[in-house]
Amino acid sequence: MNRLLEKYNNEIVPEMIKKFGYKNIMQVPKLSKVIINMGVGEARDNSKALESAVKDMEIISGQKPIITKAKKSIANFKIREGMNIGCKVTLRGDKMYDFTDRLVNLALPRVRDFRGVNPNSFDGRGNYALGLREQLIFPEIEYDKVDKVRGMDVVFVTTAHTDEEARELLRLFGMPYTK
Repeated sequence: MNRLLEKYNNEIVPEMIKKFGYKNIMQVPKLSKVIINMGVGEARDNSKALESAVKDMEIISGQKPIITKAKKSIANFKIREGMNIGCKVTLRGDKMYDFTDRLVNLALPRVRDFRGVNPNSFDGRGNYALGLREQLIFPEIEYDKVDKVRGMDVVFVTTAHTDEEARELLRLFGMPYTK
């Protein structure tokens, strides 16, 4: 069983019940999925850029990403409808907990000048969005094999009804918020 899942069952659930006064164990919010999205703007000119982004994301997430396409044409960005412009992956179950554990304990501490993540990046419904500037913070990515530094968005989708519940859940998972 996953280390983070054990921590959730043994430590987080009792603490959340005590703090929020839930009557039933099923009311305790949990992480339902993690979505990692990488937009690759130069993919319109260079198809190899998208291939290397997909490869990097596959290494980071442990799962094959799907390629995202433009929903509509934007002349200023030289994008036509249906063009490949990025990739994303949705993690659930053990892979989700593995990724969250690696992100919180290995990757985020490796960010330069890291003071914590923004505690206000919640959407009002208990979901948290986090932007990363480079894929190099993950230890699985080899610095020499990276053709270009790319950022990515990570969204934590929870079953919490309020931002306060979700913030506490992620804090107990070890998310390092700024003070």
